[in-house]
Amino acid sequence: MSGTPVVTRFAPSPTGFLHIGGARTALFNWLYARHTGGKMLLRIEDTDRARSTDEAVAAILEGLKWLGLDWDGEPVSQFSRTDMHKEAVDALLASGNAYKCYCSREELDAMREKAMAEGKPPRYDGRCRHRAPDDAPEGIAPVIRFRSPEEGETLIDDKVQGEVTFANKDLDDLIILRSDGTPTYNLSVVVDDHDMGVTHIIRGVDHLTNSARQSQIYSALGWDVPVMAHIPLIHGPDGAKLSKRHGALGVEAYREMGYLPQAMRNYLARLSWSHGDDEIFSTQQMIEWFDLPGIGKSAARFDFAKLENLNGHYMRASSDDELLRELERSLPHLPQGPDFLARLTPGKRDALRASMTGLKERAKTLNELVAGAQYLVAERPLALDEKAAGLLGSDARDMLSRLHDALAGIGEWNAETLEEAVRLFAEKNELKLGKVAQPLRAALTGTTTSPGIFDVLTVLGREESLGRISDQSTTN
Repeated sequence: MSGTPVVTRFAPSPTGFLHIGGARTALFNWLYARHTGGKMLLRIEDTDRARSTDEAVAAILEGLKWLGLDWDGEPVSQFSRTDMHKEAVDALLASGNAYKCYCSREELDAMREKAMAEGKPPRYDGRCRHRAPDDAPEGIAPVIRFRSPEEGETLIDDKVQGEVTFANKDLDDLIILRSDGTPTYNLSVVVDDHDMGVTHIIRGVDHLTNSARQSQIYSALGWDVPVMAHIPLIHGPDGAKLSKRHGALGVEAYREMGYLPQAMRNYLARLSWSHGDDEIFSTQQMIEWFDLPGIGKSAARFDFAKLENLNGHYMRASSDDELLRELERSLPHLPQGPDFLARLTPGKRDALRASMTGLKERAKTLNELVAGAQYLVAERPLALDEKAAGLLGSDARDMLSRLHDALAGIGEWNAETLEEAVRLFAEKNELKLGKVAQPLRAALTGTTTSPGIFDVLTVLGREESLGRISDQSTTN
């Protein structure tokens, strides 16, 4: 297959959302295709009609788009290709590489129980392999089984796992066409990958046995076997199989948690792939550096703390305008986003933009950014949180009343003149700056944490700032 343009594929089943393991598989296929100047195709494996839903398909497509993983051409529906799958089955029957099996459910159960009683793996014993066509029982719709080689080995020259061999005696004759005429997974995948021109199959290591079976089907059909690369699974930070408590969630959940797509791409790329000691890299660097030899064999460990720290880096590294645009795209998907967006008037958007530098220094996620920016869209009088309310006793409210008068006389309302006025007020009243700034912050934001207090005064503006101070002072 040397010299052939690279074609990878991502082939999710639309029985649920795009989970984090699937997202990493999609990313690796996308990176390899872009690195080699090839193509990544998208196939929706929707042959399980009972479990496949349009909502799941939409969620998968939306998840890929949010991650910035585009695909080449239109998505292919596996179900729409059933006729091609059946043609391949007919070809296997004609060549003697498949046969009809009439075994009943009772026979199969007895076969399984006998094997287990003998301490053997439960598998089909091949009793119909040599059954004469005229020995077919009446009234029974057969399944079609692949005639797997009984001797020798099947070798997978895997680009991640190395050479992996399977004893053919351990691979029984799998069903490739059910009695109702529907093809099964291993047959459909082989036909689809061949017809779509897939040259490289990059998927989870849990598909290794499937690859052995599929390799046999490729050979029986006279087709070249694509290059295989089976990537390690993702575990939780405790080394256990990834579960929902670890982060085995749909991609949309990470969007709702306020992560940036570029941070997610960077983090997912580092799960089992490395480029020297580099931890943070741009998407262009990922494309330039990514190659199959850089993928390790060991299971990756998903760590929310590392993801959060990485996301915080990307937020701080973003320009204020870039981060504002990303926030606005994300607001409809964040828990507090729709309400925040509804109150984000043009004037308050300007204030949000002006305060972005201070906000992003204190936030690791967009949700934290929204929480920190709530004071900008809050309506008067502000609701105070418990700590803020505790700061505003009678003495503090009396101090705010005097501070209001001092600030009201300022000519030019900017951070420099405001800082000078507040410091002068503190000196005249023999107060430490913190004894003025903290009650002032509580009155202006309703909380005890915020960007710098002089920046807060500046972005709120004269009228809003003085109004909020007045609301919490003794003269109110």
